[in-house]
Amino acid sequence: MTEQLSADDWIKEGLKALARSGFTALKADPLAKTMGVSRGSFYWHFADLGAFHAAVLMRWREIAAEQIIADVEAAGDEPLQALLRRSFGARLDLERAVRNWAAFDAAAQGAVRAIDRRRIDYIETLLETRGLGPARAQARAQILYWTFLGFALSGPPVPAARLQGLIDEIMRMVSA
Repeated sequence: MTEQLSADDWIKEGLKALARSGFTALKADPLAKTMGVSRGSFYWHFADLGAFHAAVLMRWREIAAEQIIADVEAAGDEPLQALLRRSFGARLDLERAVRNWAAFDAAAQGAVRAIDRRRIDYIETLLETRGLGPARAQARAQILYWTFLGFALSGPPVPAARLQGLIDEIMRMVSA
């Protein structure tokens, strides 16, 4: 790479490395080698590894919650169904990697807790919009989120036809 790298370039590469190889890959030397630069470029943008990790976790929050919520809100579809399609139809390597990281790192654990809360609150809002009372919406949002986490951590993707059937069944359960 001959052009000047930005902090954003490092963060993007960090997310790729995290999804591919786990949190132990989030180090200046291996990332610099992958990007074809010296690690001095890394330290030009980040004071230390902790600052880089914080930036990676912040970006994960943006793409794994805020961007998805914005996309669901912008789509003309029924929001809960759009969220389920998006969440259950996504590749979740990064989700698994961050959650694994959180088992070993307090900052990652804090980021996971924050995103879990954000996601559950959003699902709860969608359920209330569909007419559920606050207590029922809160309970069903938690159950839906546990369902997503089980799916995210379970491994191989579900074929599209089967996935749609599962999403339809989830929608029936939520609406019951």
